Amino acid sequence: MTQGAGQGPEVERTATLRDFRVPAYVHETGPYDESTHPGDVVPAHEEGYPDGYTPTQRDLPVIQRGDTVQVTLDPDSVSAPLPVSDDGAGPLYVVGDVHGYLDELLAALGEKGLVDDAGQWCAGTARLWFLGDFTDRGPDGIGVIDLVMRLSAEAAAAGGYCKALMGNHELLLLGAKRFGDTPVNSGAGTATFQAGWLLNGGQKTDMDRLQDHHLQWMARLDAVEEVDGYLLVHSDTTAYLDYGDSIEAVNDTVRETLTRNDADECWDLFRKFTKRFSFRDEGGADAVRSLLDTYGGTRIVHGHSPIPYLLGEVGSEDGEDDAGPVVDGPHVYADGLAIAMDGGVTMAGKLLVQQLPLEN
Repeated sequence: MTQGAGQGPEVERTATLRDFRVPAYVHETGPYDESTHPGDVVPAHEEGYPDGYTPTQRDLPVIQRGDTVQVTLDPDSVSAPLPVSDDGAGPLYVVGDVHGYLDELLAALGEKGLVDDAGQWCAGTARLWFLGDFTDRGPDGIGVIDLVMRLSAEAAAAGGYCKALMGNHELLLLGAKRFGDTPVNSGAGTATFQAGWLLNGGQKTDMDRLQDHHLQWMARLDAVEEVDGYLLVHSDTTAYLDYGDSIEAVNDTVRETLTRNDADECWDLFRKFTKRFSFRDEGGADAVRSLLDTYGGTRIVHGHSPIPYLLGEVGSEDGEDDAGPVVDGPHVYADGLAIAMDGGVTMAGKLLVQQLPLEN
């Protein structure tokens, strides 16, 4: 686990972001600059979107299904039987961004004793929360969703649960499927969900395999939850405050927005969920407190922003940069009030599964 101060180091953006060779598009919230995360870009206009452009081949590394390392779990490395709390509730676990890396997810869950070597739930009454972003960038986003849906049923049958939050990439995939090339007002010119999805790592194989039950499952996900004093969200942003003054109000507003099926409204929701870094710099702890004071909890747990970016360090795309940060656990920052869980699996980092509370 990495430990950060309330005000983290400045990001060396010029060298690191240029390595990703992001094309001259614009960010959802304004013109692209070097502070823009390389995955959060949309085309400035439809004419600027080249035919056949596959952004993940040059912006972020994407492995093909056949190239995925098949992981065999060592029985000696699997965790001991999971403890049960005094009130009968099983231990609480959270999972960071998965982005289609199914094999890495299975390995990480297995190492924590949550699934067996066949990928079946074996954790009894344990409680497991996914923080969103199941698809895009990686090779098997639909396989990840299928796994989470299956584990939800298996965990419930065993007396535990497996639940998930809405990430910005769920909103993006829903929008791409529903609205396609319908123009939306992005605030920075004309954009479309389809173009935004492709630029942010959308995979054709996911779209081809996307079925109605996947869409219904994603559209019903909650955006915010509070469990054992932890406020769980996907994005490190205060934008949730725009959607209600209680957890129930936020979740209802998000679902109602998706139900109305208005392209501009859904785009605005996606854009706000894509904001990041609200907790990182000066005033970050106060931003966290604004959410905790409104929704409850004593610490916030989020995904979305890769830990290497929060630390101001990014390795190379191929993961061969020895000077890059080694992510071995969550990043605690903002005066200890925020726990970041996106280990940067899309940039040769680590897919994080963590039991809460953290061991100090």
